Amino acid sequence: MLIIHKTWCGACKALKPQFAASKEIEDLSSHFVMVNAEDDEEPKEEQYSPDGGYIPRILFIEPAGKVRTDFFNEDGNASYKYFYSNADSVAATMRRVKNSIRSDSRTMEEL
Repeated sequence: MLIIHKTWCGACKALKPQFAASKEIEDLSSHFVMVNAEDDEEPKEEQYSPDGGYIPRILFIEPAGKVRTDFFNEDGNASYKYFYSNADSVAATMRRVKNSIRSDSRTMEEL
């Protein structure tokens, strides 16, 4: 899980305390490797801005490094799929990712 934000960004500053206070995000975080990319740490490769370079942007990435563009803020703006303005939306996507991985694991074990 890659969180891209800037220290000067108003939307980033508004999301940060909600994110930090969310018990659900805290619980779900044990299932993720969470990477915080702040300011100049933002990756420049095109795959990390699948629909633009806005911030904050939260992406989910496979262990091999591929960005999973199928996991995005389903309650958000379709033009800015990876923008999150509240912790509940972040947690909802985290749950979808976790459940998808669990389903994929079961399928692999059954084979």
